[in-house]
Amino acid sequence: MYFAALLARTEDGWEASDTELDDVETLSDLTDLARDASMDEDTVLVYIEQEDAWFGVVRVDGEEDPRIFVSNASAAARSSYGEILLTDELLGREPEAEDSIAALEELVGLDGTEDGEPGPPGHSDTDHATDDDDDGPDADAVPAGPLGDTGVLSDLGLPEAELLMLRTDALAEIADALGAAEVLETVR
Repeated sequence: MYFAALLARTEDGWEASDTELDDVETLSDLTDLARDASMDEDTVLVYIEQEDAWFGVVRVDGEEDPRIFVSNASAAARSSYGEILLTDELLGREPEAEDSIAALEELVGLDGTEDGEPGPPGHSDTDHATDDDDDGPDADAVPAGPLGDTGVLSDLGLPEAELLMLRTDALAEIADALGAAEVLETVR
């Protein structure tokens, strides 16, 4: 089960609202949703959690790029909402790198043969294993544990070390540090 909330900073303090993410498919969609909640390009935080598995915070300050923190990247990678937060940039990958490699492999026969020609003796067209399948870590593997901008809430009252220690009911602790616990209770 998921819970998502928006916390928007205003002149009068924080305003909280729960939000549906049904129409959100990309980080850009999520960023637009956050910007729509801001009156004067103030700070907006989007909080997403999956029951006791992971939580994520996306901070949007005006037109700046969003800043993202995910408490457990490998758990988030198994979630449709987590996948939105785990961008190529956050994971340290080249954007669309795997799509480009797959397209190149399709265009160029890596076994040295043309399409439709038999492969070298002892080679099966269904045998795609290579000698370096077991070498090093998987380039597509998502690291376990926290990932992203650990200082995303530092200037708002939640230091990096405290953010990294949050596990369950993180939203309550974040809201408490921001001074937004009361407004959050209205949407929880």
